[in-house]
Amino acid sequence: MSWTPATRMSLFDWFADRRKTAPAVRNAQEVNEEDGLWSKCPECGLVVYRKDLAANASVCSGCGYHHRIFSDERIRLIADEGSFEQLDGELCPTDPLAFKDRRSYADRIRDTQRSTGLKDGVITGLCRVEGRPLALGVMDFRFMGGSMGSVVGEKLTRLIEEATARRYPVLIVCASGGARMQEGMLSLMQMAKISGALDRHRQANLLYMPLLTHPTTGGVTASFAMLGDLILAEPKALIGFAGRRVIEQTLREKLPEDFQTAEYLRDHGFVDHIVPRTKLRSTLASLMAIHGCAKPVAA
Repeated sequence: MSWTPATRMSLFDWFADRRKTAPAVRNAQEVNEEDGLWSKCPECGLVVYRKDLAANASVCSGCGYHHRIFSDERIRLIADEGSFEQLDGELCPTDPLAFKDRRSYADRIRDTQRSTGLKDGVITGLCRVEGRPLALGVMDFRFMGGSMGSVVGEKLTRLIEEATARRYPVLIVCASGGARMQEGMLSLMQMAKISGALDRHRQANLLYMPLLTHPTTGGVTASFAMLGDLILAEPKALIGFAGRRVIEQTLREKLPEDFQTAEYLRDHGFVDHIVPRTKLRSTLASLMAIHGCAKPVAA
């Protein structure tokens, strides 16, 4: 084939047209997530605009990976718009044991409050889900790993007692590394206190549902996270008491790859239902309706 100027020009035109019509594809390796515009899925590598990811409840549209979200976003996804009324928002932790490791507990509290804008590791309140009333507690992993201290225990106990008085169902979104070591036995006491409040709620024939998210471990798993009438979980959430390495070293055997995942616990009877985040609100509304949680009648 002979190459003439006309042939070369047609090739140039062809490449120019190709550049015009080719879709804009961003190389995943070139993505700068720090610019605030893009997010890369750690599971499948899909790169999307952060606003598109947020619009899909921070769930990857490619593989279904659930990105970590925090209390404000969870409340927005669960509660009907404008219905959430916070309870006991003024409660703040103290340092009754004057605990100090490399830094004092008081300094850790102050710095974490400043960086997160939270008073402690849980937000509680009353809301509606598709018109049905719900007492909602949402743990936040940003605050010292969602650890359970005296304020977390007190707020959840007060929430459950308020729900019992109003005859509301309770949903607690769990995200925690367990008890807060800086409060010692005072932290461990919260397990019994919350469990006692849940038992009184149960005796009133009211519905309690924990939602186990990534991660739910330690004393939270050993208490209120496993006391639900229906135990819900997000896909692939890490759920357990002791860590994987501790168990393997104790048993001296290799654990299954999917050990302590939501799917493993469902298959072994510890979790009732795995709920994708995008379907959470509708699932909650359906469960509440099945269990007789009626919408309030307008006066």
